[in-house]
Amino acid sequence: MSPRGYALFDTALGRCGLAWGEAGLVGVSLPDPDERAMRARLARRAGVAADGAFAPPPSVGAAMASIAALFAGEPRDLMEIVIDEQRVGAFERAVYAATRAIPPGRTESYGEIARRIGAAGAAQAVGRALGANPWPIVVPCHRVTAADGALHGFSAPGGLETKRRLLVIEGALAPSLFD
Repeated sequence: MSPRGYALFDTALGRCGLAWGEAGLVGVSLPDPDERAMRARLARRAGVAADGAFAPPPSVGAAMASIAALFAGEPRDLMEIVIDEQRVGAFERAVYAATRAIPPGRTESYGEIARRIGAAGAAQAVGRALGANPWPIVVPCHRVTAADGALHGFSAPGGLETKRRLLVIEGALAPSLFD
């Protein structure tokens, strides 16, 4: 078992990837049609060669299973997944902690997150922090919306359609006719 590495795994939404280090996950990739680019991003995050073969430690295997179960429609909050926040600043850590506290099936606005972390008026800074979120789904940035509840700003592959699909899976939005 490598103390650093990455692995891809299949889910109901497509192939995802996790990168890990000694202190926890260092990156998550949601389904991306360009698997080669996804591997390169994950390898960079983990600090390993993109063409390596890595056996995930048990905690990463459990994270993969939890994410796959969530994408298959099982209720999961993913709070058991340990993330390595060494590469992010204090503001981002506060934003990510507040975002992780939003339960599945609920949403909060960028402004609500800003107020909750004691930074009222910093909604745009919250948006920037979530736009740089290295752990989408584990840090559930898809649960953060505009003040009016509109879906804005989702930088993971698939953009707003992915955000909408995740909120439908979690029960925060009603499915559309085409889901």
